[in-house]
Amino acid sequence: MLSFRCITLYWIILSTVGFISAPAMAAPSKEPLNVVVTIPVLKDLAEVVGGPHVRVTSLLKGYENEHTYSPKPSDLVAVRKAQVLFEVGLGLEVWVANLVKSAGRSSLTIITTSKGIGLIHDDHEADPNHRDGVKHARGNPHVWMDPENAVTMMRHVTEALSHADPDHAQEFRQNQAAYLRRLDQLRAELTDRLRKLSDRRIVAHHPAWPYFARRFGFEIVATIQAQSASEPSAAQIRQLIETIKRHRVKAVVSEIQLSQRVPELLARETGARVVVLTTLPGGLPRTDTYLDMLRYNVLQLASALETS
Repeated sequence: MLSFRCITLYWIILSTVGFISAPAMAAPSKEPLNVVVTIPVLKDLAEVVGGPHVRVTSLLKGYENEHTYSPKPSDLVAVRKAQVLFEVGLGLEVWVANLVKSAGRSSLTIITTSKGIGLIHDDHEADPNHRDGVKHARGNPHVWMDPENAVTMMRHVTEALSHADPDHAQEFRQNQAAYLRRLDQLRAELTDRLRKLSDRRIVAHHPAWPYFARRFGFEIVATIQAQSASEPSAAQIRQLIETIKRHRVKAVVSEIQLSQRVPELLARETGARVVVLTTLPGGLPRTDTYLDMLRYNVLQLASALETS
């Protein structure tokens, strides 16, 4: 049996070892950067770049409509805690300025990720009295639907995070480079999938698809809603039916975020097929990330045009 003297000596040795080893223990890790984004696309890009060094909150979910969204009390809390806010800009998020003001975060760093992107302008004249009129006068805001534009948006994200957290800037740049390689690979894969698709004519539900169509070679013959949240008149519906029949359009592209009433009416009258896609990651199953969303939209549309 150990004597009291031995036990005392044993604890002295342990204490000494512990005391000597203490300085070698890792320092507490730095708290992640609080980031707020307006839409899930930006959440995906920020999380890819920032990794464990960011805590990202998206104000919109994938099933919500970016045009008709109204901020919630929880959004106010998220903005108050944030150090950086990423938006698309171009008037897409008309509510952001008031949200930031209400949160009392005038010093919040707001990054507009659409800067430097070549814009597509809608064919119709903007109505200054319409909620989206000013936005469309600046250019169509759905820039992320073209993966080439997403590259520019990601670079804005990387630059802003590197400025906010310079200790991890090199890691952010490495994460960006790895992601861009994956994006290039997917773009090549999708382009190859569409190579033999001869008929690429579609009717779009609302003006979310020009960048997507230009990148992947689809032709938008007509658009149901010239402006968001505007329903077509009876005369416009008749004209759409005639256009679909005349051009033998096989697919009406709608979105999970919108009502399917008018697209389904057009399908019944013309025999075209309604293809429900999503403009936001998470809007549909198997679209959790930006890359997943791109793949889903292209493959679903290609399949519909081939089989209709």
